[in-house]
Amino acid sequence: MQKFHIIGITDSREVFFGKEIERLIARSRVFSGGKRHHEIVGGLLPEGAVWIDITVPLDDVFRRYAGYEEVVVFASGDPLFFGFANTVMRKLPEAEVKVYPAFNSLQLLAHRSLLAYHDMRAISLTGRPWKALDEALISGEALIGSLTDREKTPAAIASRMKEYGYDNYRIIVGECLGNENERVAEYSVEEAAVGSFAMPNCVILRRTSVRERPFGIPEERFELLDGRSKMITKMPVRLLSLSLLDLREKRVMWDVGFCTGSVSIEAKLQFPRLEVVSFEKREAGKRLMEINSRRFGCPGIGVVIGDFMEMPLTEYPVPDAVFIGGHGGRLEEMMEKIDTVLPAGGTIVFNSVSAESRAAFERGASACRMRLAEAVRLAVDQHNPIDTLKAIKER
Repeated sequence: MQKFHIIGITDSREVFFGKEIERLIARSRVFSGGKRHHEIVGGLLPEGAVWIDITVPLDDVFRRYAGYEEVVVFASGDPLFFGFANTVMRKLPEAEVKVYPAFNSLQLLAHRSLLAYHDMRAISLTGRPWKALDEALISGEALIGSLTDREKTPAAIASRMKEYGYDNYRIIVGECLGNENERVAEYSVEEAAVGSFAMPNCVILRRTSVRERPFGIPEERFELLDGRSKMITKMPVRLLSLSLLDLREKRVMWDVGFCTGSVSIEAKLQFPRLEVVSFEKREAGKRLMEINSRRFGCPGIGVVIGDFMEMPLTEYPVPDAVFIGGHGGRLEEMMEKIDTVLPAGGTIVFNSVSAESRAAFERGASACRMRLAEAVRLAVDQHNPIDTLKAIKER
């Protein structure tokens, strides 16, 4: 069985280890870490030590590890906080792992800023998409700490926040924490968006006011397709549809025929963890989604423009909930196509405006061997009644 000792360090060039770690280093022969870590601890390693750089691709690194029974790894901060210890345990579940943590960079930044961070939402954007930041912003977290990288920089983070109207935060940036070039400063979103910051760095977003997160957005607040009020799912029907989709435990929702994006936006605002992929045939839909998602502070919706019936669906995250907002007269075919990717337990919800479209949905569900779970009739103001239908795939 391989054994890994993973030692957390800061960027300080003045390294102080306890007796246990000193003895471990003195008796060990194989060491590993990033190039920056080697610069910090290289002078402390015993003569003849083997050093394995941690670089991508990681598979090459682990192939080198395979030749040794015991490896001492130096990692940044707490190796279990978005750190290398998690990678070792995932790739080598049978290995014996012991961790010696230090403060992670977000803890250091909180201490430098005298912030009580026990309720801080900690995320990492290092080599990751925007999803975790989008979720934290939509949720309105009071304190958000984020690790960064060379693309998801403090300036890029601030620019995204500005784009979606999240100027209700101050941004604290910690640069080169722990070494002689350390710098900590606080900025407005506008200031940080045009700033330049030394690497490595991290940020803490401190909320200064609560941003509105509406539930049940009136139709008139959306940018409409050519100003046509009929081309949007009415608010009561929209909320009923979301209720039948039962999104609390769902992972991915597809909105097919999104038009203004109202269903997608309401879903994402109420369930920030939900991944939403929205399809629309009309090119104008892209502009409408851009306007409306920014208007309501709703980043992270995936937009796909084109004919849904001609698309290879395997390119997109597998949905466990689908809302059909438009079908171009091919509802049954569309349901059969969705059925090819929908997992067991997946849900389809559709708003029927006529007896013909209701019958088509029922035939489509029967052809896909889906169970018609609910049908609710709702009339809004002077509009004709609408049947909101729900089918569940059981096989």
